[in-house]
Amino acid sequence: MEEKKQFGRRRQRRRRRSWPLLLLPVVLVLCLAAAYWVSGHTFPQEPAVEYPLQKIPVTVTGAPQDGKPAAEPESAAMPWYLTLVNRWNPLPETYEITLAEIPGGEKVDERIYEPLMEMLEAAKEDNWDQLPMVVSGYRTSEKQKSLYNDKIREYQKQGYSVEEAAEMAKEWVAAPGYSEHQLGFAVDINGATYDLYFWLQENSYKYGFIFRYPGSKTDITGTAEEVWHYRYVGKEAAAEIYEQQICLEEYLERIKE
Repeated sequence: MEEKKQFGRRRQRRRRRSWPLLLLPVVLVLCLAAAYWVSGHTFPQEPAVEYPLQKIPVTVTGAPQDGKPAAEPESAAMPWYLTLVNRWNPLPETYEITLAEIPGGEKVDERIYEPLMEMLEAAKEDNWDQLPMVVSGYRTSEKQKSLYNDKIREYQKQGYSVEEAAEMAKEWVAAPGYSEHQLGFAVDINGATYDLYFWLQENSYKYGFIFRYPGSKTDITGTAEEVWHYRYVGKEAAAEIYEQQICLEEYLERIKE
């Protein structure tokens, strides 16, 4: 019994001796911090988050599906902001984009950066005072191909053939080489409340944007309704499209005539 008591006392002494060793690193850190402060320095602070306009030049080659050669779209003679790209009109064979990064990390053609940001700022009042988020802007051909193939597989899982799935997928996701997102003029916008989309439909034209895919125009645009998808066409065209309740395809046909 006496041996057990002595063993217990030795263990307690060892524990008491170990505490100073454990505290030594903490004491050293506190001493270094005090010395750094006394020397007139302060610890570095995290910089404030800013979203500067970052210009990223990109040369893009159109990548139409099925290996078909890219052709100049019918709107090739139009101003850059009226370039028509849809399921029947591919991207120009080659074109250059200078991209600008927007809050959230997505990128768009730098020429639509300022009107886009003005529109998003104005929309805050109908979005619980929050800046609406662009969740998809410019897309590479690889990104568009991935989204398109994912949609095809989704329909295949429902029992459709590859051909049927590919045709149905085009109503929701453009085939690579046939997407406005690859131009850098289109954005998909998310809001804190659905009211944002009502505001955009009624006000986006003031900033040069249009509600690109109304459900009533699916047979003309080839795309199902997407309340989140907005496309830059310039203020003049946007105002006419809004006032006449037409889509971009109809507008381009009218100005040709």
